[in-house]
This record gives sequence, structure tokens and C-alpha cells, in this order.
Amino acid sequence: MYDGIVQELIDEFGRLPGIGPKSAQRIAFHILQTPTFDVARLAELLVEVRVRVRFCEICGNVSEQDRCAICRDPRRNTALICVVEDAKDVAAIERTREFRGLYHVLGGAISPIAGIGPDDLRIAQLMSRLADATVQEVILATNPNLEGEATASYLSRLLTTMQITVSRLASGLPVGGDLEYADEVTLGRAFEGRRVL
Repeated sequence: MYDGIVQELIDEFGRLPGIGPKSAQRIAFHILQTPTFDVARLAELLVEVRVRVRFCEICGNVSEQDRCAICRDPRRNTALICVVEDAKDVAAIERTREFRGLYHVLGGAISPIAGIGPDDLRIAQLMSRLADATVQEVILATNPNLEGEATASYLSRLLTTMQITVSRLASGLPVGGDLEYADEVTLGRAFEGRRVL
């Protein structure tokens, strides 16, 4: 729609996940029309993040060091490992301030349609972490979708041979939601995961 470099900028923003053509256009024009927008700082941060940020050698979380802050924290409960799909999931769980164990980031979920199998995930690293018998419980916190369920099921079968408790995060009705708007699967899971008051 636009000539030259403006369209190239819009196209680059459009390649980012969750950014459609309209959003890409809005971001590009915000940068162009806002004289106080620090383009040099944004460019500097983009280059710096690629150079400085890596993945934790233990859990796979994002970090600026070889080990992330969570793996370096001696106050963490080393007997608990919460398995998540992505580093973004670690941040979401940490915001709750409910979990004090360690994490293991798989780097995705099993998805035959996308060509992602167990060998493409950090499952071998998880198994080697569990080999020393320090961990007593593995909490499977993969997403409650088809891929996340397949991954949790695969891991559950894999871990049944070990002397480790395997649990799955509960799923069901959101706080503030109405029963009439819940789908059958969500409502069914809410019944399965009910607890005594």
C-alpha cells in the first residue's frame, strides 16, 4: 500500500506474532508521527537483547547469565519442578506468587500437524534432571489445548516408571465467569477438578 521503506517497516512489524496488518500499520505510523519516540533506543535494545539474552542451561528459561535467577535462588524448593511450554508461562506462574519450586521449559508442545515431536522439545533434559532422585513431584502446566494435553499425556506416561508424583494443573471455570457461557469441555473439567470446601 505504501512506497518503499514505510511498507518494508509495516511488513517487518507484521511478521511479529499477534501483529496483523492493521496493527503493524498503526505501530509504524506511531513511530513515524511521534517526534519523541526514541527509535535509536529501540534499535539498540533489539540488538542488545539478541546479544545478551540466552536460555538457562538448567531449566531453559530466558536469562542474561548461564543460569536464570530462579535456578540460582537457594530458597527455591528443589523437590518440585513445574513443566511449562514457554518462558512466558514461567512469568505468568511467578506473578501468582504461589509456586516456590523450580521450572522446566520445554520450548513448545507436541504438535504432529506442525511437525513437532517429543525429540524437538527439551524432554531429554527434563529426564536427566529427574535422574538424581531429588525431585519428588513434577507439575505438568502445559496449556489446556490439544497440543498441551498431548504433551502432558506423553510426559505422564514417560514419568510413571519413576518414583515421582506427577500432577496436572486444574482447569475449569474462570473467576467471574457465568456457567451458561462455559463450553462443555471447560465445564466437564471443572466438575473433575472440584474440591471439598
